[in-house]
Amino acid sequence: MRVGRFIGMGAALLSVLGALGAQAETRLTWARLFASPDLAGTSPRALQLSPDGQLATLLRNRTDDRDRFDLWAIDTATGKARMLLDSTSLETGVEVSEAEKMRRERARIGGTRGLVGYAWAPDGKSLLVPLEGDLFRATLDGRATRLTRTPETELDAQVSKRGRWVSFVRDQNVHLIDTRTGTSRALTTGGAGDVSWGSAEFVAQEEMERGEGHWWSPDDARLVIARVDEGPVATVTRAAIGASGTTTYAQKYPRAGTANARVDLYVFRPDAPPDAPPVRLDLGPDPDVYVARVSWSADGRRVLVQRQSRDQRRLDLLEFDADTGQGRVRLSETSPTWVNLNNDLRALEDGSLLWSSEREGFRHLYLERDGRFEALTRGPWAVTDVVGLDERAGRVFFTAAIETPLERHLYSVELPRKGRAPLLPKRLTAAGGWHDVVMDEKGNRALITRSTPRQPPQTYLADAQGRRTTWIDENRVEGAHPYAPWLPAHRDPEFGTLPADDGTPLHYSHLRPRLAPGQRAPALVIVYGGPGAGQLVTRRWTSLVRQYFVQKGWHVFSLDNRGTSGRGKAFEDALHLAMGGVEARDQAAGVAWLRAQADVDPERIAIQGWSYGGYLVLKLLQAYPGLYRAGVAGAPVTAWDLYDTHYTERYLGNPAKDRGPYERADVLPAAEKLVDPVLVIHGMADDNVVFENTTALIARLQQSQRLFEVMVYPGQTHRVAGEALNIHLWRTVEDFLERRFR
Repeated sequence: MRVGRFIGMGAALLSVLGALGAQAETRLTWARLFASPDLAGTSPRALQLSPDGQLATLLRNRTDDRDRFDLWAIDTATGKARMLLDSTSLETGVEVSEAEKMRRERARIGGTRGLVGYAWAPDGKSLLVPLEGDLFRATLDGRATRLTRTPETELDAQVSKRGRWVSFVRDQNVHLIDTRTGTSRALTTGGAGDVSWGSAEFVAQEEMERGEGHWWSPDDARLVIARVDEGPVATVTRAAIGASGTTTYAQKYPRAGTANARVDLYVFRPDAPPDAPPVRLDLGPDPDVYVARVSWSADGRRVLVQRQSRDQRRLDLLEFDADTGQGRVRLSETSPTWVNLNNDLRALEDGSLLWSSEREGFRHLYLERDGRFEALTRGPWAVTDVVGLDERAGRVFFTAAIETPLERHLYSVELPRKGRAPLLPKRLTAAGGWHDVVMDEKGNRALITRSTPRQPPQTYLADAQGRRTTWIDENRVEGAHPYAPWLPAHRDPEFGTLPADDGTPLHYSHLRPRLAPGQRAPALVIVYGGPGAGQLVTRRWTSLVRQYFVQKGWHVFSLDNRGTSGRGKAFEDALHLAMGGVEARDQAAGVAWLRAQADVDPERIAIQGWSYGGYLVLKLLQAYPGLYRAGVAGAPVTAWDLYDTHYTERYLGNPAKDRGPYERADVLPAAEKLVDPVLVIHGMADDNVVFENTTALIARLQQSQRLFEVMVYPGQTHRVAGEALNIHLWRTVEDFLERRFR
């Protein structure tokens, strides 16, 4: 459940006055908060550097339409920006296919319009741009040439490593365009019904962060293609209930405890005769495994496949000869709980591998050579992502939270050299903020996006030492910036720690409203609490919904309980076979701390969460009746066997073998314990946490004669999108809490 990007959908408010000297400040309103331009300023996505490093490219939203994105380019030498491709100039009005809509949902860009992605050609002279199901080639003069014009949607488009081919999936088969001649042909056949070639299966996209289903070799000579057979996967009927009617979709969905898709890998040669058979890679005797990652050796002769067991307690790196298909297990990782996946593997030119592992409790980098491992990093902190590798200089670039889990920074560390002791990582970004980083392939330049609780994201180009050379998007909150009028009323969070029941320190953030001496105010707890991208307590820019709450006179509080990311594997492992337990105890400890604050009204504390956070709201209301005055549960999971295999079985095991952890974790078996006021919100076309989770809860509550409130959004998925609907959503939450706090 990669739902961390929805955790900012925080909560509600109540008109509680008492702020001193703040009447003249500009106050947030729902209408302005969700209108264009975005109060956070521009929100660039898909940051990339051109192959020659002369241009930084990004998708930037419009000031008059915050959900529409165009392609922009910034000269890295001068900082001059220009729109490279206007999305409106290419639009045809063609309806995006359901498959493409669902891919956007799984990429967490549902609801956006215009351009959603692009890829540089290796020569740096053009870009491949998908739009409305067709493919375009955009040149640096702003012109676009249509490559395909079909009623079918072209999916998963790629430019091969040297630019000879454009590959894409159409009608469940892989097709190629020869960039030299412009001719197009199908490379695979047989894709139909339950069988598809070249695309990632559902759980790979949704849970494994693997969006690819075919992989080019470095020399363009070969192409690994996944053949996915969804025949064993159960078909569920997903109803997308909209305002003008209901559309049903027969969807292959592997619910926990049921069969997964069968994935096989084949090596094709694009220049081979049509009758030449591809080389099959033997993934082993057990067909019930996950193909987690696929990559190539630096010389393009070997295929590297990461194979994960169904119970996710073992991850093998398989190495295959690309010509013969002969393979071996090069290395393995095991865990008594689960092995987390990552994208850190890099194949070096000398045949060694850069590999990351949590074998010592925290994710660290190792150099693997001939079965021997040499640690590059170590300590009580975790590597987040490898973002660059400069083999010539012998440096690895990665993001991590070494000094504090509240911040993320860019670091570099040197590869081991004979006769020299290993060096400690060097931090390359300034303290006090959160940094996301994209580097070029050679590790020479970095696009760094930095934010703080008071400064919305700003992006700059840096050299290999982390020195800023050019602003890409300064986005400073001053002058004509959209948020400038609201900055004087902005409240900064207080950060601290409090102990869990076993003494583990838990980080919290606390926004305090302006109050008169001796005055007490209600508090809103915003919760996520789940594994993966679950950190809420960070020194970065967050949703301005929180500022709305605090300006209305609310305390706003969040706690990162055990099970969330950023604190090492043992901190995460607390959820193993025990979801809905330790998180609730930790959150209850946070409420006890809140109640003890002199300016908090202990009888008026509410809680809100979305997705896993919505689930945790319900578990807390069940476990601690009366602890909260009210709860708002958005898109909650109520029965974990309605969720998919890869996510759910990682934490709760396989329900076909042991249903005990599910019965303890589910909300439905104890629905009658929901006695406190609760508002449940759900999109009626949600294909992530399916709407059935809420309808099942409604039925149980009605049978138990429990009173509750519900708000549903026709046609909306896991993310409620659009200005009008978001205003309605938060007005609904506000109204609910106002009535409960009277």
